[in-house]
Amino acid sequence: MAKRPLGAQISHLLKARGVDVIFGIPGVHNQEMYRGIEEAGITHILARHEQGAGFMADGYARASGRPGVCYVITGPGVLNALTPIGQAYSDSVPVLLIASCLDEVGFEKGQLHQMNDQEGAAASVTDWSATATTAQAAYGLIDRALGEFETKRARPKAIHVPIKLLEAEAEAPPAHRPMMEAAPLTPDVAEIAQVLAAAERPLIIAGGGCVSCSDALRQLAKLCGAASFTTYAGRGVFSPIDPLHFGSNLSRPTSEAIIAKADVVLAIGTELAEVDIWRPDLGHKDTFIRVDIDPAVLTGHPMADIALCADAGATASGLIDVMQGGGTSLWAAQEVSQARDSWRAEIEAERKGLPEIIEAVQDAVPDDVMIYSDMTGFAYAAKDIWQMDRPAHWHHPFGFGTLGYALPASIGGAIARQGKPTLCIIGDYGVQYTLPELATAVELGLPLPIILWDNGKLGEIEDSMVRAQIAPNAVIQRNPDFIALAKAYGATAVEPATRADIAPALQAAFAAKGPTVIRLTPKLAP
Repeated sequence: MAKRPLGAQISHLLKARGVDVIFGIPGVHNQEMYRGIEEAGITHILARHEQGAGFMADGYARASGRPGVCYVITGPGVLNALTPIGQAYSDSVPVLLIASCLDEVGFEKGQLHQMNDQEGAAASVTDWSATATTAQAAYGLIDRALGEFETKRARPKAIHVPIKLLEAEAEAPPAHRPMMEAAPLTPDVAEIAQVLAAAERPLIIAGGGCVSCSDALRQLAKLCGAASFTTYAGRGVFSPIDPLHFGSNLSRPTSEAIIAKADVVLAIGTELAEVDIWRPDLGHKDTFIRVDIDPAVLTGHPMADIALCADAGATASGLIDVMQGGGTSLWAAQEVSQARDSWRAEIEAERKGLPEIIEAVQDAVPDDVMIYSDMTGFAYAAKDIWQMDRPAHWHHPFGFGTLGYALPASIGGAIARQGKPTLCIIGDYGVQYTLPELATAVELGLPLPIILWDNGKLGEIEDSMVRAQIAPNAVIQRNPDFIALAKAYGATAVEPATRADIAPALQAAFAAKGPTVIRLTPKLAP
């Protein structure tokens, strides 16, 4: 390939490495990155805000299993994208941010989009952030990022390229040299197998690191008579029909007493972070085993009696190979069923009428639907009572907890799924963070149902203030006419009058030629 501006070469390099879609917004500082996009055969999705572009890249990556890539401009473009990049870091999502940057900031002052330390700002929410000072460095950093997405814990990377370097003629990037795949390491699971085999009440807690080894974990649990929980990120790893599966109810206070009954707890592929259990301690009293690909997790709280740095799938398969079967399990399907029923009743008491609305939505969606939810009461309740029968099909901004995630992320997911059903669940406050991205969904003609839970206030914050004996303040907002607003963007908008109207509204939305906003309120009639 002849010499051409580096910005164009980067697009060709990305295409050669398997990138088909880029999310972003062009600007005067990064326009050279757009010179080669169409020529390379990459589809560019125009977001309405860099935050939306980052969330779209996140949603695309979660749905496709491939890196999500976004192009942003110097300074404010980078800062706008750092919220979704922080979310991707928290949830281990492979997102690559490529940004233009100023050529010099130490001496020159007063430049357009100037920041003191753009690279350092991005470093705070990425695995690494680096500035390329030569064309070869840009190519090498991109290959390094894409290679690490495949071989390490997937976390976002940021690459900054000076404007003059983007404009300068550059040699073609090198041919792709695939990384030599090391033979998969077989973890030493003998000690874990021995402990599980001797246990009378083994318990497996599976996290988001287990979504690719659901079958193996279910087989392992059956082999040793283990009961199971999943974190929210691990929902679907175990099936709701598994008789000893407690569900994703770790955050329910009474789960602590259940975990205390276990004589061995195997936590696999999970940080067991604050957002997983929402209490200081898990509740275990006896042997605690941790398995994770990230060594930093193994030294965190709660401390493990046995810690193994290994892939969840390789560990589960290794245990199946060496275990001859466990002892007599003392877990009973009846106690599991009773616990799940009691949690369902608790949620109904806490959120009167909401579980029935959630179940009406659940009954109306296709089995293979992929869901993107936001920080809203509807999603909080649904994560406990909506049992998933397959992993990696419900995506939520867990650790970083960003409002406005669901709409742009579901757009990215719908693009990746190419016609397979995708659903957005978002609250009336959160949707206003990224509402303009509705225009992108309209532009693309995406058949995307958007469940808009409108309770007219920051309900979760109001409840928290009341529990803390703080007079609720600044929790009631004046909402726009969401139906009229959605139609102004060119979307379809409906408001079911009864719960029975939810199913036909969703069926029509999945079959539509564009997005449909479905406004639901707490006053929805039975």
